Amino acid sequence: MAEVTNQDLIQQLTEKFGEKIVGINEPYGLLTFETTKDVIIDVLAFLKQNTLAKFNFLTDITAVHYPEKKHGIAVVYHLHSMVSKIRIRVKVFIDTNHPEIATATDLWNAANWMERETYDLFGVKFEGHPDLRRILNMDELGVHPMLKQYPLEDPNRVDKKDEYFGR
Repeated sequence: MAEVTNQDLIQQLTEKFGEKIVGINEPYGLLTFETTKDVIIDVLAFLKQNTLAKFNFLTDITAVHYPEKKHGIAVVYHLHSMVSKIRIRVKVFIDTNHPEIATATDLWNAANWMERETYDLFGVKFEGHPDLRRILNMDELGVHPMLKQYPLEDPNRVDKKDEYFGR
């Protein structure tokens, strides 16, 4: 079996999805690219069923908050091909005011808990998810703690004053 290269994968992805595959780079050899939320499930299904690489393992789904950007939340998927022994990262930027994206639970059962965690911490709503609810925080919390829109500490704490530490 011939070794699969990142260039082979990008060629197949761009042939299939064209301009929907952007931001291609390879930090530390890890193929990373961006796509849009309207084709993310098709891209993930293509990668899973691809005869060249067979990305059969969903390693992680998470998010990153970029408060300075209009589409300030990136939903990030990490896939691993146990057959070809390669990994890939797929990013989708979504609107912070409407953080919604399709669920990947139809492709991987493991997406269930990963999407619940991402919802709990970042507020990303996975449309079509069978049981989207908090798993780490209290239901009545009212905020999503990984969003960078809240102060990191209470400014009124007296035990954190610089003069107490000789500064």
